[in-house]
Amino acid sequence: MLHFLVVGILVIVVAILAYFGVNILWAMPVEASMQAVPIDWLWNIQLIVMSFLFALIVVPMVYSLIVFRRRKGETGEGEHFEGNTKLEIGWTIVPLIAVITMAYIGAGNLASVRRADPDAVVVNVTGIQWSWKFEYENGVVSDELHLPVGKQVDLKMTSKDVIHSFWVPEFRVKQDLVPGRITELRITPTLIGNYQVRCAELCGTSHSYMRKPVIITSQSDFDVWMDEQVALSLEAADTPEGRGKLLVANNGCAACHSIDGSAGIGPTWLRLAGSQVELSNGTTVVANDDYLTESIKSPQAKIVAGFENQQMLQFDSLTDENIADIIAYIKTLR
Repeated sequence: MLHFLVVGILVIVVAILAYFGVNILWAMPVEASMQAVPIDWLWNIQLIVMSFLFALIVVPMVYSLIVFRRRKGETGEGEHFEGNTKLEIGWTIVPLIAVITMAYIGAGNLASVRRADPDAVVVNVTGIQWSWKFEYENGVVSDELHLPVGKQVDLKMTSKDVIHSFWVPEFRVKQDLVPGRITELRITPTLIGNYQVRCAELCGTSHSYMRKPVIITSQSDFDVWMDEQVALSLEAADTPEGRGKLLVANNGCAACHSIDGSAGIGPTWLRLAGSQVELSNGTTVVANDDYLTESIKSPQAKIVAGFENQQMLQFDSLTDENIADIIAYIKTLR
């Protein structure tokens, strides 16, 4: 009986230490959405159970190895056991009940996370190698996701190329984007701040760079930002360079090409127009309209030196007028 008492106490102590140790080592990001609350609650329940099971297995095993080891001089056989029917029935029924209980709790948790608000803000999300595009109900398009705090958003998501996965760790929830399909994810932000959406599905060579800002603000600040975006969209639609800038944002060009001279997956567009471009075959070419048009239509025709191992995406949906607008925008980057 003394052995059972000691093991029982040790199991409780080790379980508590394991629980708090994991919490310290694997600190969760801040809860920034309503959906994060039930998810973290369920995680905490599972962590308690896992810590207890860990202690329940490890403590008796280590205790037995130390206390009941064969000591020096002992040559006899250990006591023979045929089995224990009650114990076998117990370790079958108890885990079964535990699994059913966790399944029931998990189903309720999932229902809570996916509960729909009929007044939710709808945002269309497109995943592009290797960027994000967010389109609001009024037609505003941005590569940053701006949302008002306390308002549920219904993200209707798809991909233009391969499978991506929308994930903001502070929101906890995650959803795949599949080409040719619309998947949904509902989020209710609860904490004003700046976060990042990242792709959680290996999607190509620049998967790790597929990040964009997620900005949660008050409703009034969100309305101000939205009014500014509407005004900018109306102004941009009147000029070729404005339309080109919108096309660049809508097609994820900034995922590979910077506009400020910083290094990227592809050559920077800053001061590109009219410059001398060194190619991988050792020759140079002037970045005039013909070169830029060819680079958009047939990106592998002339490879810029230093980018031999990069594969630029080809946008067959762009018309000649679209390409001319993009080139007009590139010319403004001085």
